[in-house]
Amino acid sequence: MTDTVKINRGLKGVYFERSAVSDIDGAAGELSYRGYSIHDLATQSSFEEVCYLLIHGELPDARQMAEFDAALKAARTLPGAVREIIAACKDGHPMDVLRTAVSALAALEPQSRETGEDAFVANGIRLTAQVPMIVAAHHAIRRGRDPVAPDPELGHAANWLWMLKGEMPSDAAARLADVDFILHAEHGANASSFAARVTVGTEANLHGAIVTALSTLAGPAHGGAAEDVMKMVHEIGKPENAAAYVRARRAAREAVTGFGHRVYRREDPRARHMREGVRRLGEEMGAPEWYEILQAVVEAMKPYARHGLNVNVDFYSGVIYQLHGIPMDLYVPIFAIGRMPGWVIQCIEQQRRNILIRPLTLYDGPGPRRYVPMKDR
Repeated sequence: MTDTVKINRGLKGVYFERSAVSDIDGAAGELSYRGYSIHDLATQSSFEEVCYLLIHGELPDARQMAEFDAALKAARTLPGAVREIIAACKDGHPMDVLRTAVSALAALEPQSRETGEDAFVANGIRLTAQVPMIVAAHHAIRRGRDPVAPDPELGHAANWLWMLKGEMPSDAAARLADVDFILHAEHGANASSFAARVTVGTEANLHGAIVTALSTLAGPAHGGAAEDVMKMVHEIGKPENAAAYVRARRAAREAVTGFGHRVYRREDPRARHMREGVRRLGEEMGAPEWYEILQAVVEAMKPYARHGLNVNVDFYSGVIYQLHGIPMDLYVPIFAIGRMPGWVIQCIEQQRRNILIRPLTLYDGPGPRRYVPMKDR
C-alpha cells in the first residue's frame, strides 16, 4: 500500500474546501478579497471597511459602515480580571500573553460560548476590537505604566498606535498602520486559518478557534518573517553592505529573509504598498537609511527573481514597526491584529458547512510484533 498512496506533505497542493473570501493567484502575483483587488482596497479603503467586507461579503453603505464602526468602538473594553491576568504574566512573550488573555475572555464572557453564526459575527467583532487592547495593555504593564484608555474619536489603526505609544499618531502614520492591517487581513488557507477551521470543525466556539490560530501564528515559520527581516537589516547595517551579505547567504545556500513565499511565484502583491509606506515614514521619522538598506537588498536579489525569490509583504513590515520604536517581540501580535477579520470569516465559512477535518497518515512503522512481558525483557 505504501507504494500506491501519494503523500502530499504539508498538504501542499491539496484543496480541502471551497471559499468565497480571498482569491490568490500565485503565478500572476495577484490577491483579492471578495473579488476586490488588494491594490484598490489598500489605496482606497479602510481596515474597518475591509472587516465589514470580509465578514458580510459586500462593501457597506454609509449607514452600515457607521453601525459597524460604532460596534467596533463599543467593544473596546476588557474585563478587570483579564487585566489582572495580563499583569500576572507580564514577563511572558506577548504572543503567549495574548493567547492566554483571549482564552480568559472565553471563560469570563458568557456570550463567547455561543456557536451560531450570529454569535460568531458578534464575538468576532468584539475580539477584533479587544485583541489590540490586550497587546497594548500588556506592553504598558510590562513597562510599569498604566494601560492607555482607547479614544472613541480615533479609527481602529490610529487608536491602536495611541494605546500602544500614548501619543497621537500623525495622519500618515495612522494611515500606514491601517494599510498594514488591510494587507494582513486575510490570506486563504494559511497555517493559522486552517488550524482555526480544524477547531471549528469540532463544533468548538470562536474563541477556541482564535486561540488555536494565535498558537499557530506564534510559530516562527508562519508569523516570524517581519522580525527576522529586521534582524537582517541590523546585521547589514549600511546599504553598501547589502550586496556582500546576499552573496554570502546565497553561497552558503541560506535563505535571504523576506524573499519567496509558499504561494507567490512573482512579487507578493501586498509588498508595493508597504514599500512606499516605509519610504515615506522613514523620511517623516528622520531615518531614511532603513528604506535604503531594504532597497539595496532588493537590488542584490534581482538575479534570483527568476527562481521565484521575490520580495514578500513582511520584508517591509518590520521596518515600519522599527520606525515607530515598537519592540521586535510585538511584530507577530501586530500581524494577529490585522488577521483577526480573516480568521473570523474563515471560521464562519467552516461553520456553515461544517465537517470534522480528519486527514490520514500512512503508517510506515514496524510490522506485527509479539508483546514481551516486562519480566522477560
